Amino acid sequence: MIRIAMLSYWHVHAWDYTKDVQNNPNSEVVAVWDEIPARGQEAAAKLGVPFFADLDELLARTDIDAVVVDTPTNIHRDVMVKAARAGKHIFTEKVIAPTTKEVNEIIAAVREAGVKLTVSLPRLNDRYTLAAQEVLSQGLLGELTQARVRLSHNGAIANWLPEHFYNLEQCGGGALIDLGCHPMYLTRLFLGLPVSVNATFGYVTGKEVEDNAVATLRYENGAIGVVEAGFVNAHSPFSVEIHGTEGSLLYGTPDEVVRVRSNKLDAQEWVTIEQPEKRISAFDQWVGHVLNGTEATENVGLAVDLTKLMEAATISNAEKRSVSLSELQN
Repeated sequence: MIRIAMLSYWHVHAWDYTKDVQNNPNSEVVAVWDEIPARGQEAAAKLGVPFFADLDELLARTDIDAVVVDTPTNIHRDVMVKAARAGKHIFTEKVIAPTTKEVNEIIAAVREAGVKLTVSLPRLNDRYTLAAQEVLSQGLLGELTQARVRLSHNGAIANWLPEHFYNLEQCGGGALIDLGCHPMYLTRLFLGLPVSVNATFGYVTGKEVEDNAVATLRYENGAIGVVEAGFVNAHSPFSVEIHGTEGSLLYGTPDEVVRVRSNKLDAQEWVTIEQPEKRISAFDQWVGHVLNGTEATENVGLAVDLTKLMEAATISNAEKRSVSLSELQN
């Protein structure tokens, strides 16, 4: 049994991860810490476990094996480096950290301690992603020339997001670094790591973080990635487009069907592609890595790249220019 401490209930998905711990037969919640003590005490009381006001005291305990990190993004680095150095395995909400420098410090601490890290990038495991990867592996689209992924909701106008999700210091941004993470890591999955990023943020509601965002990724071979996210759109469907010299793939506009049209298929029309069963969740994968001594290599690699892309997009919007990934401080 993996004994897990929940570190903060700041994030909207913190209780979802609590349920993941409770539902996995190999893990249990045994403690809570929160940077806001009252919130942590309330969560601990609901769970019937001890609350620790001092993070160092919690991490020093030998009867805690691992942590789930749902703190504000701007303290991820400090919390996760401490946890790794204390020998605790780490499952965390994306992004790992706001900057490449901080991510590299976390990864170094994880590797030095030999603990297992996995990041919540849930759409890597969804059926449409697996179907798209299979289509790409078969070469049905030819040389890829463009990918576009969009994800948007109405959280900032329907007021169901917590107010602290609009705190620039804590979050590092708004629609792009929160919701846009999913389109960003999917675009990275399909096209690879780009040479540069150019981003534009839109401020609709007057909050200090962006409500709308578009990032374009430029590749050496001329391909372009388009990442779109928003907090102010009532009925915007999640959508994926992947285009190449021999064909195109479409998903989610809005009927959740994967369609392909390819010069390499006998049928010269749009064909529906069967979607395989989804993979187990990132959390359950993490438990497996802890128990089996394996590594979440692809997951962590994509999560590291996600921070690079988000940092470049943030700089691009602020400085109104294209930002090369080679500029980022390691």
